[in-house]
Amino acid sequence: MTDTSQKKELEDLQEILRELRALLRRLQDLEEPPARNDVVGAPAAARPLLDVLRARLDALHLADVAFVLEALPLEERLIVWDLVKAERDGEILLEVSDAVRETLIESMDDEELVAATEQLDTDEIADLAPDLPEGVLEDVFQSLPEEERLQLRAAMSYAEDSVGALMAFDMVSVREDITLEAVTRYLRRLDELPDHTDLVFVVDRGRHLKGALPISKMIVTDLDVMVSAAMSTEVVRLHPDDPAQEAAQTFERYDLVSAAVVDDAGRLIGRVTVNAVVDYIRDSTEAEQLAQAGLREEEDIFSSVWDSVKNRWAWLAVNLVTAFIASRVIGAFEGSIEKLVALAALMPIVAGIGGNSGNQTITMIVRSIALGQLQNARMLFFKEISVALLNGLIWGGILGLVAYWLYENPELGLVMTGAMMLNLVLAAMMGVFIPLAMDKLGRDPALGSSVMITAVTDSGGFFIFLGLATLFLL
Repeated sequence: MTDTSQKKELEDLQEILRELRALLRRLQDLEEPPARNDVVGAPAAARPLLDVLRARLDALHLADVAFVLEALPLEERLIVWDLVKAERDGEILLEVSDAVRETLIESMDDEELVAATEQLDTDEIADLAPDLPEGVLEDVFQSLPEEERLQLRAAMSYAEDSVGALMAFDMVSVREDITLEAVTRYLRRLDELPDHTDLVFVVDRGRHLKGALPISKMIVTDLDVMVSAAMSTEVVRLHPDDPAQEAAQTFERYDLVSAAVVDDAGRLIGRVTVNAVVDYIRDSTEAEQLAQAGLREEEDIFSSVWDSVKNRWAWLAVNLVTAFIASRVIGAFEGSIEKLVALAALMPIVAGIGGNSGNQTITMIVRSIALGQLQNARMLFFKEISVALLNGLIWGGILGLVAYWLYENPELGLVMTGAMMLNLVLAAMMGVFIPLAMDKLGRDPALGSSVMITAVTDSGGFFIFLGLATLFLL
C-alpha cells in the first residue's frame, strides 16, 4: 500500500470519527440522553440517533470499528460498543488495544462474554483468554468440542512471544498418493478456504509433513498428475516453541504468506499466516516504543488520571533520582561556574548532544538484537566508540570554535571540544552496554533505555565538562 493510499484511508477514518462524534454530541444534548452502557433502555427521543449510529457502525470494517473505539472517551466508547452487533463483538475485541479491550470486557456481563468468545476460532480464543474472567473462560472451554478443547489447551500452553502463540489450526492437508483432480474435488466440497491459504500441506497417515502444494501451481498443472510429483519438499517448517521474532524474520526473508508448524516428531499441528505475523510486528513495535519511555501497554489514552499516574510514576521516580544526581554534580562545581559564567551556558549543549548520540546507539543495538544480527558485541563496541570519537572531533571542534568566537577564550574552546568527545564516547559505551545487559538479564532491551542513557549522559556530561574546565581554565 502506498503512502498516499494510507494517508487517504486515515483521512477517511478521521472523517467517519468526526461524524460519529457529532452524532454522539447530539445524543448528549438531548433532554434525556441515553445512560452510559445502557442504550437498550434509551428514551424515545434518542432512538432515531441511535439507529443512525448503529447503521453507520454496521457498515464499517471490524478494524475501523476498533479504531473508532480506541479514539473515543470511555463514556462515548461504551455507547458505541452497545450499538455494535453482538456477532461482531469477539472479533472486535481481538482488534482493539489491550487497554481498550479491558474497558470493554469490564462493561460486559458473563453471558455476553461467553457468546462473543464462542464465535471465535480456537487460536483466537487463546489470544483473548488472558483478559477473560476465569469463570467465562471455563464456560467457553466446556462449550467446545473435544478436539477444539485440546487445541485451545495446547495454544494456551505456549509462551506469549512464541510461534505457538501465533499458530492457527485451520488449514488444508492432503495425502501424497492422490491426484490433483482429487485434491480439487476435495477443495470444492469445502464451504470456503481458510484465510490466507496459499499452500495445501501434504502429510502421510501419521500427519508427518512431507511437503506442500502451492495453490498457484495446482491451478496450472495437469489434473492427472499425482500430488507427490507436483508438491515441493522444500517447505519452511516452524516449531511452536520457536521465538515469534524468528518467525517474523523468516516471513520477511522468504516473502511467505503461510508456513507450517510441526512438533518434535515432524507432525503437522498448525500454521502461521502473514496476518498473524503483521499483527505481532505491530504490537511489538508499539510495545518497544512505550518501553523506551518506561511505559506499559495497559494505559489507554483515555484512562483515568490515577491509572495513568500508576503507569508512569516508576520511571519518573528513577528520572527524579538521576536528575538530583546531575544537580549534585553541578553543585560540586558551583565555585567554577561563579568564576566563569560561560560554563553555565555551554554545559547543557554537551549533555544534550551526548543524550541524543546515546539514544541513536541504543536504537541500533536494540534493532540488531531484535533481528538476531548481533553476533560480535566486542567489534560493535569498538565500532561505536570510533563513531563517537569522530563525531566528537567534528562537532566538538565546531562547538569549540563557536565558544572561542563567543567568549574569545581559546582554552574554553579546547575544553568544549574535549568534553564533547569524551561524553560521546561515554554515550556510545552505555548505548551498547545498557541493552546488552538488559538482554542478558532476560529483560526487554528497550525497557526504559532512553531514560537510563539520558541520566548517564547528563551527569557524565556535566562532570566531564565542568571537571575539565576546573582543571584547565581556573
